[in-house]
Amino acid sequence: MSKFSLVKSAAVLGIDAYIVNVECNLSRAELPRFITVGLPEGAVRESKERVLASVKNMGYYIPSNKIVVNLAPADIKKEGSAFDLPIAIGILCAANLVPKDKLKDYIILGELSLDGSLRGIKGVLPISVSVKDSGIKGIILPVENAREAAITGELSIIGVKSLQETIDFLNNDYSPEPFHVDVQALFEEHRHYQLDFSDVKGQENVKRSLEVAAAGGHNLIMIGPPGSGKTMLAKRFPSILPNLTLEEALETTKIHSVAGLISSNQGIIATRPFRSPHHTISDAALVGGGKIPRPGEVSLSNHGVLFLDEFPEFKKNVLEVLRQPLENGTVTISRAQMSLTYPASFMLVAAMNPCPCGYATDPNNECSCSQSQIQKYMSRISGPLLDRIDIHIEVPAVRFSDLASKSPGETSSSIRERVQRAREIQTERFKDLKGVYANAHMETKLIKKYCRIDKAGETLLRTAITKLGLSARAYDRILKVSRTIADLACMEQIRPEHLSEAIQYRSLDRQLWL
Repeated sequence: MSKFSLVKSAAVLGIDAYIVNVECNLSRAELPRFITVGLPEGAVRESKERVLASVKNMGYYIPSNKIVVNLAPADIKKEGSAFDLPIAIGILCAANLVPKDKLKDYIILGELSLDGSLRGIKGVLPISVSVKDSGIKGIILPVENAREAAITGELSIIGVKSLQETIDFLNNDYSPEPFHVDVQALFEEHRHYQLDFSDVKGQENVKRSLEVAAAGGHNLIMIGPPGSGKTMLAKRFPSILPNLTLEEALETTKIHSVAGLISSNQGIIATRPFRSPHHTISDAALVGGGKIPRPGEVSLSNHGVLFLDEFPEFKKNVLEVLRQPLENGTVTISRAQMSLTYPASFMLVAAMNPCPCGYATDPNNECSCSQSQIQKYMSRISGPLLDRIDIHIEVPAVRFSDLASKSPGETSSSIRERVQRAREIQTERFKDLKGVYANAHMETKLIKKYCRIDKAGETLLRTAITKLGLSARAYDRILKVSRTIADLACMEQIRPEHLSEAIQYRSLDRQLWL
């Protein structure tokens, strides 16, 4: 005679989750067998060893039976170790060692150690967000994931340390307080950047260009010799971006949760992400991939900054895969069995030397590169990719007088106030347009509508295009950036001085050092 039990669990697909019914059936057999069905992947198939060892080490005896575990729906592949705890509870329930009363009210998640203790798992926040609309009362999960699960604020979150505590809770022998989080207080607690623009000596023109980029959501590339402060400036760039909204924070946290990058005491990502992959990164690691696709660096930098140092040193195929996420704000990863789309709305900040040796624009060091070497080095960045970068800024070597200065620079918070004010102007401007939140997102039709210039401006722009040899693709970029500069000045009309500043931000079109 067979015995059956049903335990509710959940799994993540992309950054969304779905409920998985863990069905356990115990039946008599001459030889004990443990079979897991329902398209289990490696870690799920191995769970039987962890489950049986932890159940035994907790002092529970399972008769020699044939155990069949089905993970439904059976047509979606299941991976990860979060099914250990629900499988163990299902087996104990089918063996009449755990009552069924509470099982229908809770999602159960957790990875088991061989001694019965629980380890944290990935993807808890997407599960919590999906479960809150399902009518289920709460989630039972490892205590180190409890803060993250409680972010939604609408579920009874029961944090447990072991299989035994889970059994005691289901038997009404243990009554822990459901875990609660003050989301706003947690948000404010972690909304602080360690790095600040006041640390940067000199480079006022570069800091200004970063302010313009932040105000309009423009992608940016910095060109300068080694030691000029490109990386230092880039690392501080997120600190002048507008504060994350709660909605943006939740979406970003879901991605980091799926990747297993949320610490137990954090719970939510409250600052703009900053990701800086090495130039040896593969295209799959950059945009995401794997047998069951996982988010890459472009998704982990969602609502934040992706910094690519030594830009031309990245493999050409790696740089080219950036074009879709830069254009669409999402990245779609297709495999034979499934296709997943991850958010990838990030700002690209790139840095590069002006030549292979790095000293073409440095007055203190002599460049050893030939013109053909420089042209070959610059040609590693394709035109279509460069076309998606609005601001090119030269970063000169820092002067000794700036390095020796005792006076601190302007703080990030004061720069962020101006950026926030300019963003509010753009939010009002584009409030009726879907998918357009900043000047950088404007297409040709919107540029014609919102970037009108007077006769003096037309003359200046015509001179820039013809005399300085600016490319045709620079035209729209200059108009969009000048619109942002005017917004920073709180001016409706784009004036010649705004255009003049925007023209300066097209260094790679001119390539003055060639």
